[in-house]
Amino acid sequence: MPNDFDRFDLAILNALASEGRLSATELARRIGLSKSPTQARMKRLEDNGTITGYGARLDRVKMGQAHVAFVEVRLSDTREAALQAFNRAILTVPEVEECHMIASRFDYLLKVRTADIQDYRRVLAERLSALPHVASTSTYVAMEAVKEGR
Repeated sequence: MPNDFDRFDLAILNALASEGRLSATELARRIGLSKSPTQARMKRLEDNGTITGYGARLDRVKMGQAHVAFVEVRLSDTREAALQAFNRAILTVPEVEECHMIASRFDYLLKVRTADIQDYRRVLAERLSALPHVASTSTYVAMEAVKEGR
């Protein structure tokens, strides 16, 4: 729970969220603790699932994934079995960067990255529309990322 975090825990989390490759020594220096207690706190935050992993921030344009679309997905069936079938299937679509169940007039909001609009059209037609229980989709193409990630 957030209330279980003290100022050192929050400082560790904020520092690692912006620079995941900080050494324990540098992290300890930045938060004002010695190395051993800093490492123990990091381990506790990893063990309790607060820190779920470490990763690199990628330049998606240089990787050939410059096209971003947000897709509203409306399902034909929203009973639990249908939701679970959709949830399992969406995990197999590598172009889907994010998938959120939404409390709205639609059921899911996806963030989809592709090379270009033609590639997106293929992904929509061949993969997204073929997912279990998909009744309809609406696409919004991003023109510019003003703020992304952390």
